[in-house]
Amino acid sequence: MSPEERRAFGARVAQLRKSRGMRQDQLAAAINRTASWVSQVERGVQPVVRLDVLQMLADGLGVSVQALRPDAPAASTSSSSTAPDQSNDLDLARLSLSGHPALDALLAEQPRSGAPDMAELTADVERLWQLTHSARFAELSAAITEVLPRLEGAARVADGGSVEIHLLLSQAYQAVAAAFVRQDEADAAWVAADRAIRSAEQSGQPLHVFAGIYRLAHVFVRLRRLDQADHTAGNAVAALRAHLPVTDPPPEALSVLGSLHLILALAAARSGQREQARKEIGNAREVAGQLGEDRNDFNLEFGPTNVEIHAVSTAVDLGDAGEALDVGLRIDPGRLSPERRSRLLIDLGRAHAQRRHLGDAIDCLLRAEELAPESIRTHGAARATIRELILIAGRSAPSELVKLAKRANATA
Repeated sequence: MSPEERRAFGARVAQLRKSRGMRQDQLAAAINRTASWVSQVERGVQPVVRLDVLQMLADGLGVSVQALRPDAPAASTSSSSTAPDQSNDLDLARLSLSGHPALDALLAEQPRSGAPDMAELTADVERLWQLTHSARFAELSAAITEVLPRLEGAARVADGGSVEIHLLLSQAYQAVAAAFVRQDEADAAWVAADRAIRSAEQSGQPLHVFAGIYRLAHVFVRLRRLDQADHTAGNAVAALRAHLPVTDPPPEALSVLGSLHLILALAAARSGQREQARKEIGNAREVAGQLGEDRNDFNLEFGPTNVEIHAVSTAVDLGDAGEALDVGLRIDPGRLSPERRSRLLIDLGRAHAQRRHLGDAIDCLLRAEELAPESIRTHGAARATIRELILIAGRSAPSELVKLAKRANATA
């Protein structure tokens, strides 16, 4: 779609929506998207190029696909495209990762004049992380399309500031990788994590390389390539421990080390290795004790509180609902990001569901949705828990649960 075609298509969507008396948030709920995604479609920012998404948008508006796009073919039930319940809030970000990131910079006969505005680029990368931590993926996707090309171009022409540029580029790609993991787009997350590691190495900042390796190990967990996750994180832990000072280790290094132990715990729990999972949680607790506070080095949010959040998640994965609730109800996550707080509530909801505590499970999931709506919609375990609660409740399912299931596309 050209920019003109996107704007025309968006205007048609807005006209049809308004003619049916629908608000943007109502249409978003009907098609399992966010209001910001709908807004970007109507403004011509977000392209709608996949036929399954076009069909879903048409269904939400109560029109045919051809009413939206006369040139569109009829939808095929045998299509191998992404299932309709998979969010495409990050489609623009995925396009930004496609191909070479800075072709113009390679072909330019003369380097761009003037030094890049480091303060502006730093603020842009901080904004990417704010959106990631808040699970505002549609806004993040639009921001990425502007920030990444500027960073990639600057990295190829900067002289004295090349170290700082590569560092910012690594941080940006780590934000992209984290977002794609949370949206269950592991293939794109893998590309972003790999680019983050390479940029970090070019910056000469080894701890940022290890932070990128953490993102890559997280991708392997999401792909259920648990042996690769264990190998990747395990090698990084061994290397860090071999070079970490025994006395007064840098807190940033402890943050990375502890986060890698949490990934090892997650991989062990997902593969049913109960003792290994508990051992790695213990290792992470020990590192958090050395650190002594909750920090956000490399946007890892590592510290005693996040370790206990992972302990809850690990216990739920292992089926130890009682332990998960005992640990989780003692946690005060108020200083952590909305995404982390939402994740704790999702895991507590999962634990309550395992114990058949219908009301408590629904309450946790609704609170998680209030904190970070997109987390519920894109979290596979959350949707599975909602489906389980629907089955438990049967015909007497509370209306708030039924509505939540519809919003999360967890009705089937």
